Amino acid sequence: MLKALKREEVPVYHLPGRDWFLCIGPENTDAKNATLGVAVFPEGSAPPGHVHPAEEELIYIVAGHGQLVTPEGTGGLSPGTSVYVPMGLHHATVSEGPGPLELVSVFSPPVVPGSYEAKAQPPKGAP
Repeated sequence: MLKALKREEVPVYHLPGRDWFLCIGPENTDAKNATLGVAVFPEGSAPPGHVHPAEEELIYIVAGHGQLVTPEGTGGLSPGTSVYVPMGLHHATVSEGPGPLELVSVFSPPVVPGSYEAKAQPPKGAP
């Protein structure tokens, strides 16, 4: 079934150094093979990073500037940049400003939001 959701309608997860909006996934649609989200890192944010042990991540930078840091190297992030993060690769995002770094991310298979974060908080309105 087709379902269109606006950002203000979706759950917001307050993860270390960013807010992550769960735009589309099994939690709020009939999606079975992917999760789509938007992350907003405030200027100067540099959380320690994490690993997705079972999910590939595709990233597209919408706004802002920063770096994606991995054991393999560092890549610059700016609007229009696309990034592939294979499962199991430790990665950390640095928001350099000016302004927030905003990115769209797709996970396959679907990710459990915040499951890879030590200090994840449930979305607003969750029990």
